[in-house]
Amino acid sequence: MNTAHRITDRAAYQAELDALRIREKAHTHEGDAIAAARRRLPMVEVDAAAKLIGPDGPVTLLETFEGRRQLIAYYQMWHTGHPAAEQCEGCTFFNSQVRELSYLHVRDITYATFCQGPYEESVRYRDFMGWDVPWYSAAESIDVLMAGRGRFMLACYLRQGDRVFETYWTTGRGVEVMDQTYGLLDRTVYGRQEPWEDSPAGWPRADNIARTNGRPTAQWPRLEAGRSDDLASGR
Repeated sequence: MNTAHRITDRAAYQAELDALRIREKAHTHEGDAIAAARRRLPMVEVDAAAKLIGPDGPVTLLETFEGRRQLIAYYQMWHTGHPAAEQCEGCTFFNSQVRELSYLHVRDITYATFCQGPYEESVRYRDFMGWDVPWYSAAESIDVLMAGRGRFMLACYLRQGDRVFETYWTTGRGVEVMDQTYGLLDRTVYGRQEPWEDSPAGWPRADNIARTNGRPTAQWPRLEAGRSDDLASGR
């Protein structure tokens, strides 16, 4: 047994957990305060007519709201012409965890993936993965919509009539809001097991959770289930 694992009785264990809980609650309250500040940010108008490609062909950014007041869009990275095994493991990790959309819909919010690559090729990836979120190619309008920001991005929009406004965006670790895996791992004794973490000496470390044996990790169960990962047109 690793000596960093101290063993105590339940009373001593609970006393230390109670002290940590004070910090956890403070963290939660600070998160609430940050969210309140986020709701008060100014917004910037974006081109409501920006062109995207969906299942029925060209659509506008405005149309991707599906009539709802707000839109959350995740900008999936794409390596055009590359096989499924070489597609972005980070985007696959985050996008694969946004599944039940009814709770967003009841708040008048649409969630959609805006892929940075061509529609026909990338939607085959969505289908291979078994995702059912609305999927669009934003390739033709990527310079307008992403405006030079991060390689992958999560953005929030507000519709007022026929006008569209961007109200928030984030990238990097900001997109962790999309997943529950890291949150659950953070509650375990070994954490995420990533090199940057502050853990006791001797704690296990692991390779990138999002890629396993040369593929985005979540692809393996799909292949084992017999799904085809062929993204080529007409095959």
